[in-house]
Amino acid sequence: MSRDISEVTRMHHHFATGVTAGFRSWWTRRHGPPPPADDPGARPPSAERQAGPTALWRMRTTVKDEPGSLAALCTALAGLRVDILSLQTHPLTRGTVDEFLLRAPAELEAPELVRAVAAAGGADTWTERADAHDLVDAPTRVLGLAARTALDAAELPLALRQLLGRCTIRSLPAAGPGGAPDEVPVEGVLEDTVLRLPAPEGGVISVERPGLPFTPAEFARARALVELDARLGPRVPRSRDVLTLAEGNDITVRRADTGDLAPAKAMHERCSQHTLGMRYHGPVGDADRYLNHLLGPRFGRTLAALTASGRLVGLGHLMWDGDETEVALLVEDAWQRRGIGSELLGRLVAMAAEAGCESVYAVTQSSNTGMVAAMRGLGLPLDYLMEEGTLVITARLDPAARAGSRLPQGERVGQG
Repeated sequence: MSRDISEVTRMHHHFATGVTAGFRSWWTRRHGPPPPADDPGARPPSAERQAGPTALWRMRTTVKDEPGSLAALCTALAGLRVDILSLQTHPLTRGTVDEFLLRAPAELEAPELVRAVAAAGGADTWTERADAHDLVDAPTRVLGLAARTALDAAELPLALRQLLGRCTIRSLPAAGPGGAPDEVPVEGVLEDTVLRLPAPEGGVISVERPGLPFTPAEFARARALVELDARLGPRVPRSRDVLTLAEGNDITVRRADTGDLAPAKAMHERCSQHTLGMRYHGPVGDADRYLNHLLGPRFGRTLAALTASGRLVGLGHLMWDGDETEVALLVEDAWQRRGIGSELLGRLVAMAAEAGCESVYAVTQSSNTGMVAAMRGLGLPLDYLMEEGTLVITARLDPAARAGSRLPQGERVGQG
């Protein structure tokens, strides 16, 4: 397995890096002493480049593993007035994948950048607009993701997505009776644009990223994050918040997990068929099976509302659904119309914003006026889609609310 190479920071059109044993040699050009302050040429060489507006880009390209290949790329980028802010290299069996963070003139378009890189020997070039969050160096970012995962098992899918970029993550449970077991070796499997790792609770975590193959270094990082999760075992932040309803009753809101399966099932048994039908859009079958799934940390996060006596009377689910995020609510009949559902929904949407989600959606029935009112109460732009009596309401999250959400500093919901 290839070793990862640390980032080379602040490279400009003149580049300077150290030597990393076992991989490529890095060529150094050192500037002489700076000119005196009264020298007409004292203006930094990059000042002219930075005079106009700029944009950040992430770029990945494959070059031959031979002397001069990196120098040719840097020369081509300098010709476009592009600064190299950081660089990671991923040595492969054939060639080396170079991953850059670039600051380029705002008018530079991706096709022009790709053409210049191709002329300099780069192949399979991939580009994507970056933002200020990408300026955080890779080791710092990975440590932040590890800290989040250590605090909360539900963070693992999100941490993997933020580690690996735009990808689809699926948790495939171990096969049930009569089904063929879905297993992978303990070290996992890397297959071009798909990586598969054994899930800590059994089954498989599958990550797919069409169009951009995973590198061995990315695979090693993902495997280390999953191994950390497995070593720490089940865990959920135990913070809680006590709220006073308008009528004077106190309600405690906290995170829930599979340890709450029994009280969650008991609440379902107290709910009317009408309430359950509104939540599940049809007859309710084996509650143990789907509740165990909903309360599991791999598929999202759950909030529970409990009375002063400790009875569970409401559940709110935030479920990761590929690139989308679903919210769902269930409040016991006797506790409806008291604001519990709206409170849970608001907190779930705040979680989604912290996780960097662009939108959340709820699937319900057009006659479910409570859910419709709760979604409208968010004060967010809503899209409605009606099909055969089923209503899908999508709330688009405010970009400002998601600012800085790539590296949230822990669980904000339920402090106190």
